[in-house]
Amino acid sequence: MDAFNKLDKLRELSLKGGGEARTQKQHQSGKLTARERIHFLVDEGSFNEIGAFVIHRSRDFGMDEQIIPGDGVITGYGTISGRLVYIFSQDFTVFGGSLSETHAEKIVKIMDMAMKNGAPVIGLNDSGGARIQEGVVSLGGYADIFYRNTRASGVIPQISAIMGPCAGGAVYSPAITDFIFMVQQTSYMFVTGPNVVKTVTHEEVSSEDLGGASAHSVKSGVSHFSSKNEVECIGEIKKLLSYIPQNCEEITPSLSYQSPDSEIRIKLDSIVPGNPNQPYDIREVINEVIDKESFFEVHKEFAENIVVGFARLAGRSIGIVANQPAYLAGVLDNHSSTKGARFVRFCDCFNIPLLVFVDVPGFLPGTDQEWNGIIKNGAKLLYAFSEATVPRITVITRKAYGGAYDVMNSKHIGADMNFAWPMAEIAVMGAKGAAEIIFKREIQLSDNPSAKLEEKISEYTEMFANPYKAAERGYIDEVIKPHETRGRLISAFKMLENKVDNSPKKKHGNIPL
Repeated sequence: MDAFNKLDKLRELSLKGGGEARTQKQHQSGKLTARERIHFLVDEGSFNEIGAFVIHRSRDFGMDEQIIPGDGVITGYGTISGRLVYIFSQDFTVFGGSLSETHAEKIVKIMDMAMKNGAPVIGLNDSGGARIQEGVVSLGGYADIFYRNTRASGVIPQISAIMGPCAGGAVYSPAITDFIFMVQQTSYMFVTGPNVVKTVTHEEVSSEDLGGASAHSVKSGVSHFSSKNEVECIGEIKKLLSYIPQNCEEITPSLSYQSPDSEIRIKLDSIVPGNPNQPYDIREVINEVIDKESFFEVHKEFAENIVVGFARLAGRSIGIVANQPAYLAGVLDNHSSTKGARFVRFCDCFNIPLLVFVDVPGFLPGTDQEWNGIIKNGAKLLYAFSEATVPRITVITRKAYGGAYDVMNSKHIGADMNFAWPMAEIAVMGAKGAAEIIFKREIQLSDNPSAKLEEKISEYTEMFANPYKAAERGYIDEVIKPHETRGRLISAFKMLENKVDNSPKKKHGNIPL
């Protein structure tokens, strides 16, 4: 039948995208095509395309002679591990993946559907930017997308994968989403490109150095994950989805867990050094406490003095925030505070319980930190924890000094259960500094000032540099041996499963941005 033949031809034309030559060029640059990316992302045979025959409406500048069904973006829905997801995948072989009015409408349509049906949206970005032939209409399309991103924030998970260029106004859609993935050497993001930078600031910089995966995963923190290639990137997206729920009304499905005779982890007793100034890797503690090989770190290369990520405890997904003594002694600074705050707020949005490991000597001092806003940035982390209503448990492994003790999910800001290990030091500051201030005159008048200082350090340590004063006041629920930690956490999180914490009625809070 002619009608069937017409449909077959349109389908064939749509599947070809920009044609064989442009597809080959895409492969030669180390990139997959838009459809290949979807193929690797979803369960086999599960993808259903929406809007395959949509074409642009522009007729200016010769655009009426270049009409390709789909208009540079593939949109639809499918499943990943049997769970519904909505996807848009920009096709660089069609007009460089540039965003037109209809291109934007296709993306907006599946975002609206995702909101209505409570499922994640995954955007595979590979676009040269706004389609200049359409002028303000294209810019309006971006704004329509930004508005949906904002409305969907905290309702459904939004994931962005940068698979090629993403520049100018286009960067703000991924920036609003929950997680950004980038691919080394083949993807980049920036508001203004190298040519404009050179013109305005006289700096010469490549696209990779200005806005590549390394720049954004290490320096700016814009990207949460950096992958070696696109297949690895897609695998990481699928892994992330396994830890998070479909929407804000659900919880992540638990994996089956067979409880052993004992949850004791003896290795935990020997990880923290006896010398309080000696570093150790907090990941060793995390990996001993959680289910085996379940830690999925987020923002690994950015602000390394704090570690955040997802894990499983007795089969259930949890979020972890931990000071990292192996980097800058685990101090809180501008970057680590905002990194931690962002992760805490995501977990709270999507009902993921929080586990916090504390070993923090305080906030990083210095003019650089003060002038760049350590006050407001530290307040972001404080605000995020205080606002969170999910189950929250803290384990103090060693130091908890000064205001950083308060900020790191202390009992005073609403933590549900707070444990401390016997070697924990909960005080305003370290024993040496405290002794030098409190006993300054006594030390100065002593016949042997150095011996007197050591005596006063020991006195202060005995009195305050331990977890028992805090436990006496109920700030610490229990002092536990390290090897008991896993079992106590499993029990505590199970006890908190049905926690309800109603916030005061308000439109929304005003986090110190």
